[in-house]
Formats: sequence, C-alpha cells, structure tokens
Amino acid sequence: MRVYVAGATGRVAEQLIKRLTENGHTVVAGARKPEKVLTRPGVNPHALDLHASVADLTQLLKDCDAVYFTAGSRGKDLLQTDAFGAVKLMQAAEQAGVSRFIMLSSIFATEPEKWSDPNLAKITNYNIAKFFADQWLLHQTKLDYTIVQPGNLVEADSGSGKIAVHVSQSQPNTIPNVAHVLAEALEQPRTIGKIIQMSDGETPIKEALANL
Repeated sequence: MRVYVAGATGRVAEQLIKRLTENGHTVVAGARKPEKVLTRPGVNPHALDLHASVADLTQLLKDCDAVYFTAGSRGKDLLQTDAFGAVKLMQAAEQAGVSRFIMLSSIFATEPEKWSDPNLAKITNYNIAKFFADQWLLHQTKLDYTIVQPGNLVEADSGSGKIAVHVSQSQPNTIPNVAHVLAEALEQPRTIGKIIQMSDGETPIKEALANL
C-alpha cells in the first residue's frame, strides 16, 4: 500500500515507518521538518503543516491507501495540532477517498472518568485534545478506523512483541511495541472499528489483535 504517516519524525512514527517499509509498503512521510524524516528506501518525505486547510491536506493524501495520525505537539499546540489537526486530516482523508485511518491516541482518552489514574494526572489537557479527536473519528466520520491507546511510552532499543489489551489501568508501553501494533493493525481487518487499549504484556501482538 501507499501509506501516509502524519507526524513522521516522532518517536513512535520512526519505528512505525521502519515496520511499514519492512512489510513492503511505500510511506509518504509528512512532517513539519521533512529534512529530518528517516532516510530509508520506500520513504518519501513531504512537508506537513497541520494548520493548513482541509483542501491543502487533501492534496497530500491523493493516491494513498491508508492514513496514520501519529503527530503530537508535546503540549505546545494541543488545539491546533493534537485536536483540530487530527480532525482536519480525517476530513481530508474522506475527501481524498482514503477510507482506512489509524489513530495513535492515549490510554482512556475516550473515558474521562478514568483520567484520575495517577499515571494520567499530568496529561489531562493532552487527553482532552485526544478525547475530541477520537470522538470525531468515532462519531463524525465514516472512516474505517482503528484507535490505538497506549499508556505511558518507554524508550527501548527493541520491543518484546508481546502486549496486553483491554487493560484496566495505565501501564508502560515500549515504543517499538506500540509501533508494531500500529503496523499490524493495517494488516488485520479485524482491527477496523476497534479501540485498542494496550500495554506491554504476555500475548504476541498478532495473536492479541486477531482476538480483539
């Protein structure tokens, strides 16, 4: 497939791009600073400004088969990037005729009653932004969505390839495992229409997603 990745220079996105290209996909890597996109065969860097209009974003998605939203402002531009930027990319995907949309979100972003979790107390504003983006994807689009909601991200050279799903509290997620889940979601139609609340765990990723 030809896959668009928004936020391509992020920590998760770089690992995701490696997996997508290893799986034989071509990646259109959208980033605010495309010169910093991972240099790799099958990766085409493009400038992406999530403040742009829906019409402009639609042009970026032409000829793509799937879209990933992995962009994030790290708290600096929550409304324009994490919330409205995501919504505009969804609208652009629909206008470009791209039905598959995979969203990197945050654990329990769609369940505000769980935000009192001590591990989430410091990211309430981020979860509010993700709440509105996720709700738009769920209820205001006809996209074939998957929403991946990991707990706190942990740097690691490699992942275990094993996760837990349907978690009841925020738990650590190695970045390679999150990227692996995102990439595998594209391969498994069973993930369409699902919210994947995850952490590192004991079940192989392919098996965990096949049993959602």
